[in-house]
Amino acid sequence: MRKAFFFLLILFFALHAAAQTATIGLLQQDPASQPGTVLFAPIANKKTYLIDKCGYELHSWMSDYRPGMSADLLEDGILLRAGYTLNPVFSGGGGSGGIIEKIDWNGIVVWSYLISDSMRCLHHDLHALPNGNILALVWEKKTLAEAMAAGRSGGLADDGMWNEKLIELQPVGSDSANIVWEWSAWDHLVQDADSTLPNYGIISAHPERLNINEDPTTVADWIHLNSIDYNPALDQVLISSHSFSEIWIIDHSTSTAQAASHAGGNSGKGGDLLYRWGNPKACHRGTPAERKYFGQHNATWIKPGLSGAGDIMVFNNGKDRPVSDYSSVDIIHPPMDALGNYIIDPVLPFQPDSAYWSYSGTAGFYSNNISGAQRLPNGNTMICNGNGGLFFETDATGTVVWRYKNPVNLAGPATQGSTIYNNNVFRAPFYEQSYVGFSGHALIPGAPVELDPIAYTCDVPLNLENNESPQMLVFPNPFSDEITIGIRAGQFFSAHYIITDIAGRTVMNGIVNSSSLRINSSFLAPGIYLLKLELPQMAVFRIIK
Repeated sequence: MRKAFFFLLILFFALHAAAQTATIGLLQQDPASQPGTVLFAPIANKKTYLIDKCGYELHSWMSDYRPGMSADLLEDGILLRAGYTLNPVFSGGGGSGGIIEKIDWNGIVVWSYLISDSMRCLHHDLHALPNGNILALVWEKKTLAEAMAAGRSGGLADDGMWNEKLIELQPVGSDSANIVWEWSAWDHLVQDADSTLPNYGIISAHPERLNINEDPTTVADWIHLNSIDYNPALDQVLISSHSFSEIWIIDHSTSTAQAASHAGGNSGKGGDLLYRWGNPKACHRGTPAERKYFGQHNATWIKPGLSGAGDIMVFNNGKDRPVSDYSSVDIIHPPMDALGNYIIDPVLPFQPDSAYWSYSGTAGFYSNNISGAQRLPNGNTMICNGNGGLFFETDATGTVVWRYKNPVNLAGPATQGSTIYNNNVFRAPFYEQSYVGFSGHALIPGAPVELDPIAYTCDVPLNLENNESPQMLVFPNPFSDEITIGIRAGQFFSAHYIITDIAGRTVMNGIVNSSSLRINSSFLAPGIYLLKLELPQMAVFRIIK
């Protein structure tokens, strides 16, 4: 029978450490939280971390670049990550990137692609498609003359405007790509300032197009897209515009030529907007009082099989809300007819009237930018409060059942108990332990990410290989002079154990050949240790006080 190796983190500290209060890393873990893993790339740092719900580091990847901004683990185990390259032309937009990297489990960059020059720059988000291609957001510079010729009525600086493009990349080799599809906002403009110029029309009569004069300020980054999602069942793309405070849906089934027009594709509407929601004033179909989104991020379709599947979840940042600034996570159900077309009134704002589910938490839940949210398999919602790097999970009643604070900034991991600054995180995607991207890779809990971690007990069920697996007990934890390895329900087993320090040096080893074994650990120095058990089959390991 094949043998499997398992690791269990053992915490051993001086008694005074137990009284310390955690300020970073794991802050709360309740039994109602969803087991699994969390990926995050601190904006100020070049390393990306994968942790379990106990806050223990499972894996990490190093890059030559700070994030720019998104990072996701693909189904083949590759980390897809945007990097920041410091493009001086597009430096004032916020969320600037420049390079895409695919990094394998061993930390090798297997593909990279630069999109950064004087005319264009990758920014904010990436999304991997089922065919292996990658959708990317790209700024494109338009001169002042080009903007005026398109119907801009003024209010611009000499550097003109930044157009937004959505491009689909087919990776080639180690550093090249074919652009196999693209959509440009510039092909879908409307203006009512000058009838002698292109794109002239009544704004409210063309909600499928973007009013080039919606923002009369001198800001070049007048659209500021910040997220991408893809719905394979609909073959549609969902994007979020921070400046318009709207989400938009476009048809991906088009060719590039059709995407530049107003016809073609499954929708028959080319690259025009199929749906928009969040700020009806932007298409002159409502007033400022009817605005719902306020600088939102991370617009996504809830995945099939989850609570609310097919609906749209958004982290609504809440900057400049009428009463006060506060964030919320909102879910809407876009109305569709029997043929799958979005139902649009000829005059009224896009429906629905409001979100049918919203979480705004308690006082102090606010992030003026970045951030995201994700529906979990158990019905809970994982939220990344990006400013301050706080990740937390709430159940259906709004009760917080898990909290973790990113302990990493420019200087690296901070010391437990300290106050940390500049630990912002763009998003923190969750993955179940059964996620196919982990296939063939050992998820071995290591130490907490923070330095000088305090002792704590945390229950985390690991993967089962079969239903007859024993349940291991290791207690007490934290321990001092003695630790016991045991089996629930008095099952008999035989295993080889090895205890190592965090550096991997073996400090103890032996055989466990009964239902429990007491190990004298009085000579061990205070610190964090790993217990490795060699068993004939998979088990469920829990850290139990």
